[in-house]
Order: sequence, then structure tokens, then C-alpha cells
Amino acid sequence: MKGIAGRATRGLPVGAKLTCIDNTGAKVLTVITVIRHGGTHRRIPTAAIGDMVKVSVKKGKPEFKKQILNAVVVRQRRSFRRPDGMMIQFEDNAAVITAPNGDVKGSMIKGPVAKEAAERWPRIAALSSMIV
Repeated sequence: MKGIAGRATRGLPVGAKLTCIDNTGAKVLTVITVIRHGGTHRRIPTAAIGDMVKVSVKKGKPEFKKQILNAVVVRQRRSFRRPDGMMIQFEDNAAVITAPNGDVKGSMIKGPVAKEAAERWPRIAALSSMIV
């Protein structure tokens, strides 16, 4: 089934808290909106693994707090099915702070990264220590 992209079930609505797993100084992020999300009228936008989102930094270093940044979701607690039939679920919701073009702001990514996010964003795949 190589070449068929997995479509993760969307499990992170606007307002969801994410853990920042890079070394930029941010700790807790909140989803503001999902970038390039063609939604439906009166439906809350939701994100899944591999989606770029606008986030607000809630906890972290003082220079990062209250800033609005771009981030890519790399883990989600909501289970999703891969094309080979395997169900995947992580322990937490996590994201990596990026530039608008997908370059990672930090120099290190802690913990596992989903294969779907690594395939879509090559700079995240290059910095991640473990791809699941």
C-alpha cells in the first residue's frame, strides 16, 4: 500500500491544547485555526496529524508567551486508521513550531513523530529521532 497517504481522523478542534515537542522554548500551545481547511458552514475547524495550524503559546519562555505562530501536528490522542488497517493512537497531542513554509524553528524534536506528518513535511522527518 505504499504511496497511498493515510487520512487521519480529525481529533483536534479549535481550542485544543498541544504539547510543543521542539526546543524553541514554548511548552503548551492552543489551536486557533487550521490552515488550508476547507470547512463547512457552522462546523468547528478540526486538525489531524500532518496539518498546519495557527497556535497561541500559553506556557513557555516569556519571549514566546502570547505569540501567534504556525505549527504542524505530529501526534494526536484520537485513534486513526492507516491504509494497511492498523489503528494508531498516541499518548498525547503534540506539535512542532514551524515557519509558514514548513521549516522547523527548533533544532531538535523530542519523542515519536507520526509517519503521516514525516511524509508530508520533510524538514520534520529530518529532525525527528523516531518515526512511528
